[in-house]
Amino acid sequence: MSLKARLSQDRILAAPGVYDGLTAALAEQAGFEALYLSGAAVAYTRLGRPDIGLSTSSEMAETMALIRDRVDVPVIIDADTGFGNALNAQRTIRIYERAGANALQVEDQTFPKRCGHLADKSLISKTEMAGKISAMADARASDETLIIARTDAIAVEGFDAAVERAEAYIDAGADVLFIEAPRTGDELARVADTFAHRIPLLANMVEGGATPMKDTGELQAMGFSIAIFPGGIVRALARTAQAYYASLQANGSNLPFKDQMFDFDGLNRVIGTPEMLEAGRKYESGQG
Repeated sequence: MSLKARLSQDRILAAPGVYDGLTAALAEQAGFEALYLSGAAVAYTRLGRPDIGLSTSSEMAETMALIRDRVDVPVIIDADTGFGNALNAQRTIRIYERAGANALQVEDQTFPKRCGHLADKSLISKTEMAGKISAMADARASDETLIIARTDAIAVEGFDAAVERAEAYIDAGADVLFIEAPRTGDELARVADTFAHRIPLLANMVEGGATPMKDTGELQAMGFSIAIFPGGIVRALARTAQAYYASLQANGSNLPFKDQMFDFDGLNRVIGTPEMLEAGRKYESGQG
């Protein structure tokens, strides 16, 4: 089922954050119907840096292609600001489509951007952002590729300005609306009350972020269609990795930590090593 068709259903779509083939495979195995390739997660893991616009479009496209080679489920990719003006945004959607993305999230921050839950963001004009959305719609190869329009205006210009921008982005051709970082449950509900009957809505759940955490059932009841959990996997793995390295340094061995790890065979089962080796033997024997 395409992402576009899935969003026509009443049931909310939960999309966990991933950043490489392994996390994508694990999320697919857990039963998720879509994934979110997080620019923040790529910055955290590939660069070891914060989400302040340091990741490049080529790094994201390469990561997307590797994930698409590993999993079949739809992937929403973080396109930041489109990496420049409307023409840059057109090139970004063409590259990301070819890499296997099913939806692109583009935002109205200036370039370079910063995480939507960091302070001191700045925005391009409403008109310029609407132009980017229109340009991306003109450039996409397939109408099945969705454009998710994000506005960061709540933190910069206030809630009413965010609603005004969202109206313009819908008119420009956005397929999904993402009003970033509502500060209260009431603001979340106001977003849904204003737009849920007109366009699919995306909610961003960030542990410790500006928006109060809600589960998917609560968000669905409000009227949201997609819930993303972009950097949660990195925060979980980073804490585990910190504990692992501390244990290894202190003990000179992995034995004290082994109950919190896959062993060699266990990880190979998870990533499908026996099946791949068997497929290779069949091809070598001419029976593939």
